[in-house]
Amino acid sequence: MSIPGVTLYERIGGAEAVAGMVDRFYMKVIADPNLRPYFDHAALDKLQHMQVEFFSAALDGPIRYTGRPVIHAHHGLGITRQHFQLFVEHLFETLADYPLSEQDRYEIISRINTYSDDVLGSGSGPVE
Repeated sequence: MSIPGVTLYERIGGAEAVAGMVDRFYMKVIADPNLRPYFDHAALDKLQHMQVEFFSAALDGPIRYTGRPVIHAHHGLGITRQHFQLFVEHLFETLADYPLSEQDRYEIISRINTYSDDVLGSGSGPVE
């Protein structure tokens, strides 16, 4: 059950938990033969740092995301809806290891799903 006034960032365990979650999550993503090719030439340390920022901000944490807009970072990669779904499934599986309710896990997935059009290249991009 969610606690009113407590952010998802706090419920997951704060900065240390988000960093650990991103690390565990990306181990699963990179081990997936369907997703691995997207990361073959990526600077994984930088990627994980940006993902810690991204997830912290998405979970209402005190950290601001300083990376490129999602639509720009994923432009031209040819990511399909099936690939995005695999990514989300690995995230949901990873979140099961944290002290979150099922409702909290679905709320996190819902927040990540708001970026699906930008990741898939069908979004409108950032409003300028």
